[in-house]
Amino acid sequence: MSEDPITQELRVEQFRREDAERERAEAAPDEQEEAQHERRADKAAYLRAKLEDRAVAERRAADEEG
Repeated sequence: MSEDPITQELRVEQFRREDAERERAEAAPDEQEEAQHERRADKAAYLRAKLEDRAVAERRAADEEG
């Protein structure tokens, strides 16, 4: 068995959020708005990395069970 499907869906969602926020940062009319979108993108990247850690742990647990 592999990682939980919910974990995978959440990782994809965070990737999409990060990508969208980076695009918004590039199109931002001023530096303040650009910085806000960059912070949001960074947060999404952080959450995605944590979800990757979770997926690795889920795969490892599944391997130990099987």
